[in-house]
Amino acid sequence: MTSRAHLEVDLRALLQGWSAPDAAQERLRTEYLAHAATHEDASARTGPPAHFTASCLVVDEPRERVLLTLHRKVGRWLQFGGHIEATDASVADAALREASEESGLPDGSLTLLPGPVQLDRHALGSGFTRCTEHLDLRWIAVAAPFADPVVSAESLDVAWWPVTALPPDTEDSIRELVALACG
Repeated sequence: MTSRAHLEVDLRALLQGWSAPDAAQERLRTEYLAHAATHEDASARTGPPAHFTASCLVVDEPRERVLLTLHRKVGRWLQFGGHIEATDASVADAALREASEESGLPDGSLTLLPGPVQLDRHALGSGFTRCTEHLDLRWIAVAAPFADPVVSAESLDVAWWPVTALPPDTEDSIRELVALACG
């Protein structure tokens, strides 16, 4: 067993136990399970070029605003997220760690809701080297009131956006994620 075996077990258990909200998400869940079954270290950055990632949409308590990052490599406003590290206790912990690191919100200021709430498979652009595709598991976290975000090295900016006024170029999958979190 590898040092990531606990993550591979957790990933499979999450996917097997997750109830997809619609047929498209169920197709992704089935694809994800097949990918996990056929690739060793499927959650590792050094695993297959298409590998699992964990992300997190941060919302305020009344769910009127979402905190997004202007991603340095992608050049678009996105939820927080990234690679699952061997030191993460679980895939959910990876999502929470990524949200904390990339938002700059202080430790303890995010409450991760049970999930994941959405799956998203997306190809990566030329700004990425070895990675070609991310098989993302997405969570929701609620930020403590008055927690101030700080721009990280992975971001050009971090900002709160009203749910009803997201950036104009927001991808459909993120709009759907916002609707799941705040709708």
